[in-house]
Amino acid sequence: MASIPLVMTLGNSMLIPVLPIFEKKVGITSFQSSMIITSYSLAAIFLIPVAGYLSDRFGRKIVILPSLILALIGGLIAGYASWKLSSPFNWIMIGRVLQGVGAAGATPIILPLVGDLYKDDDEKTSSCLGIIETSNTFGKVLSPILGAAFAAFLWFLPFFSISFFSLISIILVFFFIKAPKQKEEPQKFKAFVQKTKKIFKNEGKWLYTVFILGVYLMLILFGVLFFLSDILEKTHNLLGVKKGFILAIPLFALCTASFITGKLIKGNLKTMKRLTVISLLLIAGSIVFTGYLKEQLWLLLAVTSVTGVGIGIVLPILDAMITEGIEKEERGTISSFYSSSRFIGVALGPPAMSLVMKNYLNISYIAAGIVSILLLILVIMLIHPETKETKAKAEESPA
Repeated sequence: MASIPLVMTLGNSMLIPVLPIFEKKVGITSFQSSMIITSYSLAAIFLIPVAGYLSDRFGRKIVILPSLILALIGGLIAGYASWKLSSPFNWIMIGRVLQGVGAAGATPIILPLVGDLYKDDDEKTSSCLGIIETSNTFGKVLSPILGAAFAAFLWFLPFFSISFFSLISIILVFFFIKAPKQKEEPQKFKAFVQKTKKIFKNEGKWLYTVFILGVYLMLILFGVLFFLSDILEKTHNLLGVKKGFILAIPLFALCTASFITGKLIKGNLKTMKRLTVISLLLIAGSIVFTGYLKEQLWLLLAVTSVTGVGIGIVLPILDAMITEGIEKEERGTISSFYSSSRFIGVALGPPAMSLVMKNYLNISYIAAGIVSILLLILVIMLIHPETKETKAKAEESPA
């Protein structure tokens, strides 16, 4: 299961350190290069809810495998176009959209699949989700190093490598994931819509807060990564694999924080809320200094690493809240909405940063810090773990 988020993360994040090379080789602007990341995410945003519904209705594995195959094909199209065509940008975008469609059908299905497999054990669920999120973030650590290494050999090799990694994941999923069989008849579409509306009516306050947090965290992460990739090359003259290793430092902090958090939370919603509040304070206190430190490399890396720790703590918590707070029948659909919200942040981060980087860099990071404090207030006001735990106990006790 952990191979899927790893592959999908490599499919996007691996290209970030290589974007300046793409700009030179393909003859495109910084904004156009950012769209190579954004096109992948936009395709995923709109199709993820469909994939979530299909996985609830027909089964997780039936949706995951064709999606991984699409991701493989998309990488081949983007790679071949870069290799053989004189003006490959449009075909690269087509390949990236196909990969985004593949990501839509694979990434969001993992959370409900974990819930299906460990439905009676909150501690095991939280631990497994921590591993899944760590795999996701570990992919982000590996991405800049692998992307830079592949591009140093052949500038378009990262596209082909995505297909290779997808193939490995296809083999692993096919042979080693034994999804539980559905014992009940899948619900009809009309009943599904009505039940989804009911969930958002009853649980909307905390669900919408989780979705907004997902957008914010990915917007910050991919905006900062795009900024670092550009600054390391143009201001600090760091290129290739060396640049990849430097980019990996804040991502390693994020990955470590995710892994430790997944082990600590053990399904305890009060602990999750407390850690979320602390993390948002960490993000707010560090992100505001990022623009001011662009010429002081080690201070910049220290500040972005603190931001990475904050993001890394919150991500497995949000996964656990969704997986443990929603019933199995709707888990795929609701987690798909959450995954869509994360992809919105991924899609917005690089182009937003390319637009503000020249004239509004410091203002944008200060605004990000203010938003973090506002979200902290939302978490305190709208996420009430004690209410959910009380409700769960009431449902368990006899009438």
